[in-house]
Amino acid sequence: MSNVKNGIFSYFINILKIIVAYKHILYFAPLNLIYMALEDKILEIVTYTLPSLITGGVAFVLLQKFFYNEEQKRKFELLRENQKQALPIRLQAYERMVLFLERINPINLMMRVEPTTLDAPSYAALLIHAIQTEYDHNISQQIYITHDCWEVIMKAKNSVIAQIRTFSLEENCQTGEELRTILLTELTQTESASAVAIGFIKEELKRVF
Repeated sequence: MSNVKNGIFSYFINILKIIVAYKHILYFAPLNLIYMALEDKILEIVTYTLPSLITGGVAFVLLQKFFYNEEQKRKFELLRENQKQALPIRLQAYERMVLFLERINPINLMMRVEPTTLDAPSYAALLIHAIQTEYDHNISQQIYITHDCWEVIMKAKNSVIAQIRTFSLEENCQTGEELRTILLTELTQTESASAVAIGFIKEELKRVF
């Protein structure tokens, strides 16, 4: 870049020198001789400076391309290194969300949280509180997993909560023990939402990793 600028600057400086050098003959020599002399001098300057300008321009283009390629290579290496470092963290995030889904599975949840003497609505509230607590402990994991996967996990969580609330409001469900019995019966006949979400995570891990 500097060669190109210096060549152009020298070019115009030489033109000015020509004008100054021939200024003293403007009043004495015929105009056609002056023009011929100027043309010869300008042609001489162009002959010497043009190759330098071309060489400088080519060098500038080549250097610019070289620096661009080096910058792209550096970015690629940095991206690859970051992905390499982030891989264990991402895998850990998927593992934690699988554990979360296992823990909010109503069957596993009701084994940890017993109804004791609670009525159905109170037991349902206790189960939902346990689910929400588990969720709060894992909410930051959404940074490391895909948006689609997180959406599936959220739908599974909300589905389990809705299922617990729905059965707790049935007329034949008065106590916490009755609610647990109804939920266990229902889940033996259908696949839980958390199990469906775990299946989705397994398939995504095959695609992503």
